[in-house]
Amino acid sequence: MKFRSPFFLFSQSENNTVVRVSLVISLTFSSNSEKPQTDTKNMTKLTLFTDLIGIIKDKASQSKAVLLSKPTTLSLLRATTHNSFTPPTHKHISTLLSSSDGSRATASSFLELLMDRLQNTNNAAVALKSLIVVHHIISHGSFILQDQLSVYPSTGGRNYLNLSNFRHNTNPTSWELSSWVRWFAQHIENILCTSRILGFFFLAKSLIDAEERVSGLTNGDLLKEFDSLVTLVEGICKRPNHASNEGNKNRDKNRDKDKNKLVDEIVNLVSEDWVVIESVVIVEVSEFKERLGCFEFGEAVELVCCLKRLEECKERVVMILESQQRLWDLVSDVKDKVGMEVYKEKGKVQKEGRKLRFSESDRFSARVINSRDSLWFPSGRLL
Repeated sequence: MKFRSPFFLFSQSENNTVVRVSLVISLTFSSNSEKPQTDTKNMTKLTLFTDLIGIIKDKASQSKAVLLSKPTTLSLLRATTHNSFTPPTHKHISTLLSSSDGSRATASSFLELLMDRLQNTNNAAVALKSLIVVHHIISHGSFILQDQLSVYPSTGGRNYLNLSNFRHNTNPTSWELSSWVRWFAQHIENILCTSRILGFFFLAKSLIDAEERVSGLTNGDLLKEFDSLVTLVEGICKRPNHASNEGNKNRDKNRDKDKNKLVDEIVNLVSEDWVVIESVVIVEVSEFKERLGCFEFGEAVELVCCLKRLEECKERVVMILESQQRLWDLVSDVKDKVGMEVYKEKGKVQKEGRKLRFSESDRFSARVINSRDSLWFPSGRLL
């Protein structure tokens, strides 16, 4: 089967004249009518062909941005190329974010440009790199950029990035990256939701006064924050498996060359997030421990449920992240103590319930004997 497709590349020569180059790329696959084409060579050719198409698209888009004098667009295109194996450089991200510094209108326009790039692409590499830029805004962005991100879109929600159904199955690499797009997008959405509940971007803020802050929260507000943090941890535990990233300590060093650096960058970013998330969780669980005996029955039940959900994440977290044993010891201790309070309170409720049981005749006589509960009619009869 032969596949032919024309592509056009726009470039700018030294004398600022535009050169239009017409490229015709041909790729030939061997066909077999008896079984599907699963030959490794064909897959390699397909991957190389897809990469070549991406390079051409990048060059064309960047050249167009240069001709139209759009520096912010050019910086975004350079940071979010179609290359499936390399992440955006710190230089490109810094240049991109510096171009958006300024007024609120400038930040809003940049964010709209970034979201259009993210939501209109069907390429997994472009989507992942766009998400990396969004994550960088959350962790290191200016106040104005973070503020605009927090209100985009105005409706908010847990799936506002609209990538939960993202699929890019051009080749095995893009298919694998698609699962990372869906997971990383969900992770970012969970961070944004948690940040809204806490009232600030907690990944970018110092945790020096964290204990003082949580001590001033009501039980209800503290439980709401903790539930959101547990949801965030549960999302992290759904991280896709990646052969070159699982069990790195026991893996042959010769296989390092097979790693996908773009995926490695995502893993590293989430690992950095976990350090902060773990610290916040420890602070809040420690606060719960200080408040033992001060919870209402419903609050205690809700807390035990959240602690059990967090404890169920332990095995996966320990497998994919560096975790402090202190966290899990603290969670287990508080869960057991609060669970005991719930058990005792439930016993009291059941005991009081038995004392309050009456027969039907007892309830009827009690209503009639008490004249204050009776009704006087105009006739003077007491009913």
